[in-house]
Amino acid sequence: MNELMLDAARKTVPTLLENAERTERDLTPAPDSVAAVRAAGLFALTVPRAAGGSDADLRTQVEVLAELGRGCPSTAWVVGLNAANKGVARLLLPDPAQDAVLADPDAVFVATQVVSRESSGVRVPGGLRVTGRWSMASGSELASLAMIAVPLPDAATPVPAMALVPLSDLSVDRTWRAAGLGGTSSHTLVAEDVFVPDDFVTLPEAFRPIPPEAMFAGGLTALAPMIGATRGALDLVADAVAGGRAPYMTTYARVADSPLGRYWFTEARQRTDTAMRRTLRVADVVDGLAPGSELPMTERAELRVELAAAARECREAMELLLDLHGASGFVEDNPLQRFWRDVAVGTRHPFFTPYILAEDYGRLAFDVLPTVSLAL
Repeated sequence: MNELMLDAARKTVPTLLENAERTERDLTPAPDSVAAVRAAGLFALTVPRAAGGSDADLRTQVEVLAELGRGCPSTAWVVGLNAANKGVARLLLPDPAQDAVLADPDAVFVATQVVSRESSGVRVPGGLRVTGRWSMASGSELASLAMIAVPLPDAATPVPAMALVPLSDLSVDRTWRAAGLGGTSSHTLVAEDVFVPDDFVTLPEAFRPIPPEAMFAGGLTALAPMIGATRGALDLVADAVAGGRAPYMTTYARVADSPLGRYWFTEARQRTDTAMRRTLRVADVVDGLAPGSELPMTERAELRVELAAAARECREAMELLLDLHGASGFVEDNPLQRFWRDVAVGTRHPFFTPYILAEDYGRLAFDVLPTVSLAL
């Protein structure tokens, strides 16, 4: 199954690459890219096999998403968060709502688990009335369902209700215009007095905390497309280095004739490979946990630091590649600058915030508790 999914992912890369510029321009994955991913069954990565999906483990998800990122990091980002969201829905939503999410295994599902200060819910007979705005909802214009976090003023706890809402009951405010990952459709969902029936709501008193290990799915599926983007940049620069591009005002006929040019490229590839090895190691640790078991907090912190290091290595590799390629890599029609911008943005996902992770790691090392991260 793993090799079949990887092969399917590789076959979509030419389509994703061909449509990457349009994806960024339109602020949402291009229709041809979406169709290719759907035909490959990759929107169903974390859907149970009984419901028509692949039920892929984290290692497989990382490998698949890294392949997709080689073609279009924005599309790969949407595929990855869709996979993580479907996994989280199985932990947070009541059974009828889970059934709705799984009814179409190839559908795109968006989740905004961060509580918005601009949102609120009111209990009414049979459900909730919800009004609010939820930003950075990646895949918003492709999704058919959304899971949103709704604070309830009358709740005895600050934990929000989780509500499953059809996109047909919401509107999308196209607010996501960013330097990188511009095609992720990470816009703002808007609800105006939307009724959500009880079967589609998890109330605060019924909320079950997400196991800390489950949160790694979101980090891994965000990082893997960035490794793929760095690999995509390696592909482009390898062609330039081996081809007729000569270092400016030198006696070399091509960059590959320079020993340090070859070394520079090797360093970029090594950093990319190391980032992948770190990421797969984390995936393997989480995949290997027995049901119901939990990693010690110190080990969770170590794994988070590993992922932050992998994110940094992607950025370092990109800088080396840009130096090798030269200023023409920043021309708008050169895919290299798009890969660079996507990596710069995506590796700054909150899951990889290096100074907070380093602080917590140091606190745990010297027993200076509590930690400052609420998600550790």
